[in-house]
Amino acid sequence: MRVPRPQPHLEEVLASEPGPHIAALFDFDGTIIAGYSATAMLREKFQRREMSVEEIAETANVIAQHSLGNIGFSGVMSAAARFMKGVDEDSFVEFGEELYKKHIARKIYPETRAIIEAHQAKGHRVAIVSSATIYQIAPTARDLGIADIKCSSYEVEDGVFTGEIIRPLCFGEGKVLAAEELAAEYGLDLDRSYFYSDSDDDIELLERVGKPRPLNPNLKLKAIAEERGWPVQRFASRGTPSWVDYTRTLYATGSLVGAFAAGLPIWALTRSQREAANFSIGLFGDFATAITGVELEVEDEKHLWSARPCVFIFNHQSKADVMILAKLIRRDMGGVGKKEIKDIPILGKLMEWGGTVFVDRADGKSAIKAMEPLVDAIRVEGKSICIAPEGTRTLTPKLGAFKKGAFHLAMQAGVPIVPIVIHNATDVAPKNEFVMRPATVRVTVLPPVDTSKWSVKTLNAHVRDVRNLFLRTLGQEEEEGEAAEATPPKKTARKVAAAKKAAPGKKPATKKLSPRKGRTA
Repeated sequence: MRVPRPQPHLEEVLASEPGPHIAALFDFDGTIIAGYSATAMLREKFQRREMSVEEIAETANVIAQHSLGNIGFSGVMSAAARFMKGVDEDSFVEFGEELYKKHIARKIYPETRAIIEAHQAKGHRVAIVSSATIYQIAPTARDLGIADIKCSSYEVEDGVFTGEIIRPLCFGEGKVLAAEELAAEYGLDLDRSYFYSDSDDDIELLERVGKPRPLNPNLKLKAIAEERGWPVQRFASRGTPSWVDYTRTLYATGSLVGAFAAGLPIWALTRSQREAANFSIGLFGDFATAITGVELEVEDEKHLWSARPCVFIFNHQSKADVMILAKLIRRDMGGVGKKEIKDIPILGKLMEWGGTVFVDRADGKSAIKAMEPLVDAIRVEGKSICIAPEGTRTLTPKLGAFKKGAFHLAMQAGVPIVPIVIHNATDVAPKNEFVMRPATVRVTVLPPVDTSKWSVKTLNAHVRDVRNLFLRTLGQEEEEGEAAEATPPKKTARKVAAAKKAAPGKKPATKKLSPRKGRTA
């Protein structure tokens, strides 16, 4: 059995003094996320061919001069600001949102997320204090539930970048000033507060707070921490994967083919495709989780077997969900997948043979029609169907909106819904990440939900109620609404319409940065 790595920083917070007078301040790059958001931003702009030859040459020169110590952080920011001159700020906000979805979200350290959530549970004032800009930080802060951000800024006039920076920058002593501003605003006691950072560039703020906590420290900070007795913690859950991680992932992915091949003799000798598929599904779940180092902590596993056939619904966080569900459900199951998977050589055929129905998520009518064989599979064959009501993987553990297909299916087939709540499969492999890494994944199986008295008229309320079961189990804020038996309120639509009407229009800009093509025009 794999022994979980100790997490001293998290354990310290869980045992710490509660109260809003204590601050938990976090650096961003290298601390909350692996690597540097500025690097991801430059890479994205380069791949879009947005950077001119002049900008590429100037950027390379600035990076080289900074590495040699010839210019400081202020010089780097000034050079970046010059290339922003005349660009509409709103378009850059959109660029930052897209950058988050494509690159940043999957770089968030799950261990840092856990520390942040622990501080929030203690009632501490959590804030990000970073030399990066708001455009790099804001989407991640929103995901983590962090409202306070102190960071470096470009100057903006009338919604357009002027090409200048705002001083002092949030770097070095500037971070201390930012922390003291927060302390004055919220009555914080910095002598009893925490600051998490990976770099010796933050030594001033690390020395200012009472509890400096290096995370993933560079060599200089590591040496300083050892000299001063500061506790250090390093994470390997994100960043550059090792060859072992790649090997684990390739073997786990390929094991699907091997597992189904192992079931062929059963099919040949017994003429039972169902028994062969059951053997293969269980074998795949066991092998893939073992080879990737994924262990499951399952709460109320009994509900997996108490109401079959049923419709299993799960929150879809990771490609690892497939092997997790195979290990949990094991037999007599079918599923739903996006139609694109059907065209993947070998994999598509194997999943179809195993009972997967492929649907076009963009075509609602086609998807409903494709569900018809699943009703027969439940009623006639006694199979249980596994569906992700979110429709696709989420970027983070935050629960997405639910589609109604699984709920219609349960009603038509006359079977209960069994919710499977996956807490942290993103620790294994977040969306857009190929490599799977070892992790302990928590799973809660909720009691079966009776659908026998449901109707189309009250379905929206039932979907909301079931989604709230997931939200409650995940510790996330529940969706407000009346009970399932009541008529869904109509005031929500009016509020949305009123909000849209009241929303201010955007100011015209000299230049715009396209969130898709990323070019200034």
